Amino acid sequence: MVEYHARFLCWWGLLLFGLGLGSRRSADNDLRDLECAILANLNRLADTEQKSLPVTKTLDHFIGHVGSAAFAHLLHQHTQRLIRMKALDDFRFQGDFIVAVDGTGYLSFSHHHCPQCLTQKHSSGVVSYLHPVLEAKLLTPTGLALSLATEFIENPPGRTPTDYQDQKQDCELKACDRLAAHLKAACPQLRLCLNFDSLYGCGRVFALCQQHHWHFVVTFKEGRTPELWQEFRALLKLTPQQKLTTTLPDQTRRVYRWVEQLPYVDSEKRAWTLGAILCEETAPSGSKTTFAWLTNLAVTRDSVVAIAEQVGRLRTKIENEGFNVQKNSGLNLEHVFSQNWDHAKAYYYLLQLGHLHLQLLHHNSLHRALAKQYGRPSVRALWGALKKIPQRLLEALRYFLLDPADFDPHAAAACHLALNSS
Repeated sequence: MVEYHARFLCWWGLLLFGLGLGSRRSADNDLRDLECAILANLNRLADTEQKSLPVTKTLDHFIGHVGSAAFAHLLHQHTQRLIRMKALDDFRFQGDFIVAVDGTGYLSFSHHHCPQCLTQKHSSGVVSYLHPVLEAKLLTPTGLALSLATEFIENPPGRTPTDYQDQKQDCELKACDRLAAHLKAACPQLRLCLNFDSLYGCGRVFALCQQHHWHFVVTFKEGRTPELWQEFRALLKLTPQQKLTTTLPDQTRRVYRWVEQLPYVDSEKRAWTLGAILCEETAPSGSKTTFAWLTNLAVTRDSVVAIAEQVGRLRTKIENEGFNVQKNSGLNLEHVFSQNWDHAKAYYYLLQLGHLHLQLLHHNSLHRALAKQYGRPSVRALWGALKKIPQRLLEALRYFLLDPADFDPHAAAACHLALNSS
């Protein structure tokens, strides 16, 4: 029997995603090569003295003993460390971190995977068994999308495959209640401005934010709250002076209209006074697009553009720099890394850690300095594509011994992490 140190196996799991290997089989194929420098480099990373490399079944066995909660805590420690060392402070808006909350698909099966699957019946009669997830990601204008809290959208244990016909399933709004509680418990003093899509434009979510003393900006759509939308349009006609026009360098024209105090009574008869913003954008080609947001931030002539540009529009990054990257760049978010549901949760947290490390590698000032040294305008231009970074990391770990001097804890303590805020 070979015994492996927990740090060594944890690093093995991180490399599965940090190197963009995409599957456990790829890890066995690309990392298990004793003639390369993988073992020596992994020992230096983990500060261990292992004599052999594990297989991914060993990793899965280790995850089963540790449980997914341990990896969730490790992810939390990473983001907390970045916040506490003030590496992200330049990205605050009016003192708040911008945190987008959104759900995405994780695992999907054609068979009843486990009692906690969500079930979806299609018009064709086919039933899909799903495991979506709700994420709260800290966003920055430069493209960072860091996982701050995760809540799996899952039914309670013990349900049968046909229960979905008789009982209400878990959903994003129910999961949002749990996510908000976990986020507040994990970061009780952190100032946040939550960014939601139109699904969350309701009193239930407004009350959550009020309870936890958070600001929010919600996409405003007529179909979600039609009466409130009509009231908004009527008040806009009564305040023609509340209008501001900006023109971007590419000649895109944006016209902002706003209402500072929009009254709203939700389904629970709770009264709210919200700020509402309408942005009508005209592209140089002549095409027009309309955006709108609801917020509890103070909307004035001085703040309307900043709220729309620095908070409202930032929401797209949870999809573009968050979920889309994790699904299509080698991280392979929708791949089934384990049939065991708790193991699958652990792999999800490891994926978030791998993505976090890749983002920090992409955005840090040392990497930008390296690009400048080689005469390239950006990190992306240095490598040709961002997905090349994990490929080059894999090559480096396979064929080059890491310098022991790079692991000096005293030298590391003198380093300060700096991110691009321009």
